[in-house]
Amino acid sequence: MIRSIFSVGGWTLLSRLTGFIRDIVMAAVLGAGPVADAFYIAFRLPNHFRSIFAEGAFNTAFIPAYARVKTTEGDAKANRFADGILTAVVLVQLAILAFALVATDWVVATLAPGLSSDPERFALTVDFTRITFPYLGLIAVVTLVGGVLNANERFWAAAAASILLNVSMVGTLSVVGLFPNAGAAAAWGVLISGFLQVALLVYDSESHGLGLRFGRPRLDPEMRRFLIALGPAIIGSAGVQLAIFADTIIASFLPQGAVAALFYADRINQLPIGVVGIAAGVVLLPEMSRRIAAEDFEGARHAQARAIELTLLLVLPFLAASLVIPELLMRGLFMRGAFTPEAAEAAGQTLAAYGLGLVPFVVMRAFMSPFYARGDTRTPVMATLGAACINILIKIWLMDSLAQVGLAFATSVGGWICVLLLAFLARRRGYECGDTQLLRILPRLVLIGLGVAATLYIVEKHSRQLVASLAALQNETQLLMCVAAGGAVYAALVITLIGPRYLRALLRGQPQPKLR
Repeated sequence: MIRSIFSVGGWTLLSRLTGFIRDIVMAAVLGAGPVADAFYIAFRLPNHFRSIFAEGAFNTAFIPAYARVKTTEGDAKANRFADGILTAVVLVQLAILAFALVATDWVVATLAPGLSSDPERFALTVDFTRITFPYLGLIAVVTLVGGVLNANERFWAAAAASILLNVSMVGTLSVVGLFPNAGAAAAWGVLISGFLQVALLVYDSESHGLGLRFGRPRLDPEMRRFLIALGPAIIGSAGVQLAIFADTIIASFLPQGAVAALFYADRINQLPIGVVGIAAGVVLLPEMSRRIAAEDFEGARHAQARAIELTLLLVLPFLAASLVIPELLMRGLFMRGAFTPEAAEAAGQTLAAYGLGLVPFVVMRAFMSPFYARGDTRTPVMATLGAACINILIKIWLMDSLAQVGLAFATSVGGWICVLLLAFLARRRGYECGDTQLLRILPRLVLIGLGVAATLYIVEKHSRQLVASLAALQNETQLLMCVAAGGAVYAALVITLIGPRYLRALLRGQPQPKLR
């Protein structure tokens, strides 16, 4: 399992790195003005629906159902099950797309009402949304094919697919003169990438005998069980996305640049969530589903505990950087072209607020897996909806005083509430929720995080004078100095406090020796 996590994490890391190149290009070309705000809203709208109906809800219901059919009834029945779902997914997505294209003005006015008082941004958002919205249907197919591949322990293609989004957008932005404006270039890049991602996943599935065909959906017991699980999963994903919808709605009332600040801060914040948290969740869910189907409950507990342990260990440097040097991160990565110092400051403050919730978001999928692996999609709904309601109330309370920083802070609070509720509900039901080994290592992880944070603070403070004499690349040089020093201290503390033997066993998925 650990090897698969690193495989998914490695491809996700490459995706995030190409994503940073994309964001650097976007920051230089789009900046943080009305065209940028319009594109980011247009890009968010299909992504909201994708997270609700595709990646978020679909995978949590489909992968355990597919794994169960495959384990108990064989490959042929599992293939027919997936074929029927493919037909249903395509029909539903075509209906959603037809409605969205016909009623784009209404959709944008409903989901970003603050734009109604700004005709320029509203018109641009409508135009860009019509280009980006078909991406939703393409990614729904990518999600289904990726779920089949993941359930058959093939992870790389689904993890690598988003690289094509970044490459496609950089390609269209590099020839921006061929489009009416930079936002249109970015929007077409999004749509083109959807077709490329479908092609990649279909190629990998066909190459390994896992290709899907359109089949007649059959309302047999397994399909009924899948649909029963899918309903609460959609509600739960909608609860999470409701809070993100609130960001889009509230940010549309804020001054220009607030949406862009949220976007760039979230891009940095999503790096550890995607590379570490989501990678662990992608691998852990089918692993726990198989173990629970075989009634290996202790093995499922061990798998979950090691996934949490590994994600916390890997996320510590990101957490320290987000909280201690957020503005330097923004200046070093994005401050060029149309991205001004003021934009970097606003995005840095927003990143620090997001950083407060980094820990719950990287472990959230691991805490949901015990429920989803049993086909229990209802219980996580209680946690996600409760957290979303509190999240939205805090956003509304803070929007006037803290602007987009308040939105990010409320998101972090919601993450903590959700994870704590999941842990409480799992314990009440007797589900897996870590082990004593995980509890023993937590204090050492805290010490490692504090050591890295202190190092970053000291280096950032004392390196300002050292880079002041440079004619160029001052921010980039200062950021590299912080990364080098923080990385060295992180490695030294991990070896000292955890030890090579324990670390080696963790990375290889072997039984851990006792901590010294």
